[in-house]
Amino acid sequence: MNWACAERGVRSAEWSHPTWMFEAASAGPGGAIFSSGYVVSAARRRLLILILPLIFICLPGFAADSLTWRANKDSVDADIASWTLLRTLETIAEATGWQVYVEPGTQRIVSTKFKDRSKDRALDFLLGDLGRALLPGTNGGPPRLLVFRDNQKNATRLIRAPRKGPKPIPNELIIRAKSGKNLDDLAKKLGAKIVARNKDLNSARLQFQDEDTTQKARESLLNNDDVASVDPNFPIVDQPVPENGPSPALPDLKLAPLKDGEGIVIGLIDTTVQRQGNGKDGFILPSVNVAGENSPDPDRPTHGTLMEGALANGIGLFANCEGGTRVRVLPVDVYGPNATTTTYEVATGIHTALQQGASIINLSLGSEGDTPYLHDIIKQGAAAGRVFIASAGNTPVTTPTYPAAYPEVLAVTAGDSKGNLASYANRGAFVDVMAPGNAFANFNGQTWRVSGTSPAAAYISGAIAGQSDCSGLSLQQAMSAIRASMPAPSLAP
Repeated sequence: MNWACAERGVRSAEWSHPTWMFEAASAGPGGAIFSSGYVVSAARRRLLILILPLIFICLPGFAADSLTWRANKDSVDADIASWTLLRTLETIAEATGWQVYVEPGTQRIVSTKFKDRSKDRALDFLLGDLGRALLPGTNGGPPRLLVFRDNQKNATRLIRAPRKGPKPIPNELIIRAKSGKNLDDLAKKLGAKIVARNKDLNSARLQFQDEDTTQKARESLLNNDDVASVDPNFPIVDQPVPENGPSPALPDLKLAPLKDGEGIVIGLIDTTVQRQGNGKDGFILPSVNVAGENSPDPDRPTHGTLMEGALANGIGLFANCEGGTRVRVLPVDVYGPNATTTTYEVATGIHTALQQGASIINLSLGSEGDTPYLHDIIKQGAAAGRVFIASAGNTPVTTPTYPAAYPEVLAVTAGDSKGNLASYANRGAFVDVMAPGNAFANFNGQTWRVSGTSPAAAYISGAIAGQSDCSGLSLQQAMSAIRASMPAPSLAP
């Protein structure tokens, strides 16, 4: 006889024989049977009990885990040795496009093997005695799968499909605990190291020993009522390197004295901004560091220093104030002594700038990784009327770059000297405006230049601030005017 174990779990099973088939499933909530099958006599049940040990002993091993979902044919195959419920639901969400919700705290180890089953029968085997409801989508949205223990109203935690594309930083997670909950206790229970934290947001960047520990911790945190969110952390790519180059004539930026509560503050989320001991240092507010102190090379300008120059250029060309500009720059260093940074530090930098009164946030940086934690902070700032500008990237590709691709952010690409899209610049549906892709600055008696969408974004941030300063336009109105006058190539008439 050729026996094959098709369901490895305890709750639901299917065994096949050359001449007959038996299917069994446990009762669900309220006694409902989720799997329909043949009626089996007591004698056959006793036979199955006798042969079960042989089935599990004789099998030499299992194939690699897989779940194949052919929605167009209503056919599902599975070969799963041991998956957590979270991994199973994530895979279902990715394969079907459904919005999947689960009751917090629900756990199950899925172990099953079957072939060419309908979606309903497949869900029977995958979910066992858990309750489920597959509901039609609302307002044209995708269907919703609710998975629960007792009542479908309790299925409130959205399961996100695994992300494709860029890989997050290995063995790291960003967590945000609910108010009053202790991050140190959470980290200690998980065996994690807190690399960075934000006390105001009660969040932390956690580091784990290996991938397996990270995955288990993630599943544990998602089922922890003390935790508000669990997200990946992505690296931010290196910044363009400045070089010596000739400089065009730059506008002479005059500063107006400020009274308390006056002025427009631009939060420059970047590397260290170097002061040069001249009159223009009054344009720069005291710096904030969120990633550690840094001592940059005194002979070369940093990326942040050149972005401050691009901001000043945009302000000078668009401001219309007789007594000088009331715009100031708040440098927020999210790199510290490191060559790269992460979305966690960027989020912390944004939060810090907002807390210190920045009404414009310039983000001349980006990553292909989408971190909901970062997006949430941007959404909160936008809801409070703050303006966000970010560079589209220098790959060049059409795939989204974050934070530029978030709907609350004005995404800026770069143009060349002829007004055409620069060859290095990202483009695509997420891009809003195009600006000059060069920034110049005088540093230690020499002229330096940097090219890319980074200076283009800084130029736009300065232009919005300058347009609003003394004109009576709100920042939103100034942004709309700039957007209309400098559209991205795909939006140009």
